[in-house]
Amino acid sequence: MRAERVFAYGAAAGLLGDLLLGDPRRGHPVAAFGRAAGAVERLLWRDHRGWGALHTAVCAGGAVALGALASRAVRPSPAASVALTAAATWAVVGGTSLAREAGAIGRALEAGDVEAARARLPHLCGRDPQSLDADQIARAVVESVAENTSDAVVGALVWGAAAGVPGLLGFRAVNTLDAMVGHKSPRHRRYGWASARLDDLAGWPGARLTAALAVLAGGDPRGAVRAWRADAGRHPSPNAGPVEASFAGALGVRLGGTLSYGGRVEHRPVLNGAAGRPVRVGDIGRAVRLSRRVSWLALGACAGARALAFGLRKEGRTS
Repeated sequence: MRAERVFAYGAAAGLLGDLLLGDPRRGHPVAAFGRAAGAVERLLWRDHRGWGALHTAVCAGGAVALGALASRAVRPSPAASVALTAAATWAVVGGTSLAREAGAIGRALEAGDVEAARARLPHLCGRDPQSLDADQIARAVVESVAENTSDAVVGALVWGAAAGVPGLLGFRAVNTLDAMVGHKSPRHRRYGWASARLDDLAGWPGARLTAALAVLAGGDPRGAVRAWRADAGRHPSPNAGPVEASFAGALGVRLGGTLSYGGRVEHRPVLNGAAGRPVRVGDIGRAVRLSRRVSWLALGACAGARALAFGLRKEGRTS
């Protein structure tokens, strides 16, 4: 079986597994990686960029090496190769868990239980929930759904198409390291610099593909393109900007504005402010449905791109 078919069949099976099963309740591979990365941090931590870069290299490089060794071990068997790709895809994507958490918050808000929604919000994002009202919580959920569509699904598929199982595992390792040490706390301002910059680099192609697919899959393609072009560059994150702006335009809502992380207030630019309306509770479900459409379109785009690349390579060898 050709390598492009291994990826297509395996990634499709992994996404289907995520849809049907979600994340395992115990023994999640990403959680195991997080524990290992935490142990490495305890061993290496110094308030220095170089030590942080070593931490990133050890952890992310270890994940890539593990994927490469496993891929080589199963290479003689097409069925085993598909199964490994499926298992790796299921382990690294998180679209179903994202949808479930967003849906749980949405149902709490629809029932008028703002306190329950506030208690649930930290499962989805790092916002300070106590001062948020129902519509502000809904806005936080929609923004998190948009950003995590790229981080938890599309970015992994892009790197899986580019590099197979090592790409899948490497992308999730980099993304997890950024969540652990890449934020700008006093402890990680220097130590987490390398992880944060590598995450920006690794997330770049997935974020642009997510934004482009949101244009195609949303209800307002022109609005999504307009918001992407006008507002993406104003966002402080080079990757969250295009994704959140295109989702805002596709859904016809305004995202961004004032928010609070860890007691620190940020005043972010408003995305799609000229054409969008404030986010309402019902927009959570619309954002989740858009995220799912984008995820499956991403699978098709990545599988098609891998097949095209292998076809061109084969043609080059025979010409």
